Amino acid sequence: MSNIYIQEPPTNGKVLLKTTAGDIDIELWSKEAPKACRNFIQLCLEAYYDNTIFHRVVPGFIVQGGDPTGTGTGGESIYGAPFKDEFHSRLRFNRRGLVAMANAGPHDNGSQFFFTLGRADELNNKHTIFGKVTGDTVYNMLRLTEVDIDDDERPRNPHKIKSSEVLFNPFDDIIPREIKKPKKEKPEEEVKKLKPKGTKNFSLLSFGEEAEEEEEEVNRVSQSMKGKSKSSHDLLKDDPHLSSVPAVESEKADAADLDDDAEDESAEDDEDIDGGEKNQMRERIAKKLKKDTGTNVKSAGEGEVEKKLISRSEELRKEARQLKRELLAAKQKKVENTAKAEKRSEEEEAAPDGAVAEYRREKQKYEALRKQQAKKGTSREDQTLALLNQFKSKLTQAIADTPENDISETEVEDDEGWMSHVLQFEDKSRKAPMKSYY
Repeated sequence: MSNIYIQEPPTNGKVLLKTTAGDIDIELWSKEAPKACRNFIQLCLEAYYDNTIFHRVVPGFIVQGGDPTGTGTGGESIYGAPFKDEFHSRLRFNRRGLVAMANAGPHDNGSQFFFTLGRADELNNKHTIFGKVTGDTVYNMLRLTEVDIDDDERPRNPHKIKSSEVLFNPFDDIIPREIKKPKKEKPEEEVKKLKPKGTKNFSLLSFGEEAEEEEEEVNRVSQSMKGKSKSSHDLLKDDPHLSSVPAVESEKADAADLDDDAEDESAEDDEDIDGGEKNQMRERIAKKLKKDTGTNVKSAGEGEVEKKLISRSEELRKEARQLKRELLAAKQKKVENTAKAEKRSEEEEAAPDGAVAEYRREKQKYEALRKQQAKKGTSREDQTLALLNQFKSKLTQAIADTPENDISETEVEDDEGWMSHVLQFEDKSRKAPMKSYY
């Protein structure tokens, strides 16, 4: 594979195609195929390929696109006519990821192009290779083939080019043309017809007569009260569920005057409504308000009670955990104390023989000395050196105090008697006779 890249000439130009399968980077051979590269770059600058589909997919072979009609027979070049093929000896169809011009015959290149999905030696010297897909975007190119295909090699749900961007343009003299794309006219069958506004047919309901009467009453009342705001206090003055105390006390006299005017207007409006209709409306609204307020008050009360219970239960849990920890600590301490006391009592009560008693006394003695011993560090080293010096001085003093001739045959064994011991041995060495050989 490395030989292929070495044989291919260097690229000069780069374009980014943003497709529904992901971005695809294309590097161009603008020196080897100048006409095809100029055509492709200018069409990208003019947004010619935007919203065009990949209309042909042949798995393992090619993916073709670039036709604005989506049929495979359309597309024009920037030159106004098909341009000639451009072949190069170092550009061959020997791998995937190559970009070439699609044509219907020799020198019939327009706007359509295709990506190769593998080696295609049969296309050499028939189609102009002008670019290659680079980097990891080759995997996005391969995703273009992951579609259902019919018998005519057309995908049922084709991917499309959303937009194109020229990252590096080797042709500084390109001037994009202003192309107005014709708007696609929708067929008459797809045009949505305005549906007539639905009317309520109460005869279809089992309670249609009651619903129709309620609808008429509501319409009549809404027409009479149109443009004037009213509250439930205005219509339900005798309702026991409504509070007589105002929700917010007014601080300004102007606000109070405005409220009085509004009440006067509402009273005048009430007089205009018939007495029978007013009573019926009061009864219905009172029932609805009774249900709503009852449920709201109940839910609000239950929510507050639940919050209080939850907070109280959390506090009790914390207190219980703390008490449990304290009890466990006290219990553990008590167990340790009792164990120590029992151990001491057992040692005191036991009456062992003399050897065991002496062993225990020695053990207690050395335990006391061990407690007095300093911990590791400089203090421990100083203590060790002091003990060593003390031992040396004691040894030298014992040797100096004991004369060499004062050695008794019967020596008393004690802790310090061994310090004055003297090593004596008989001289049994044999000296060889000295002979003169001279």
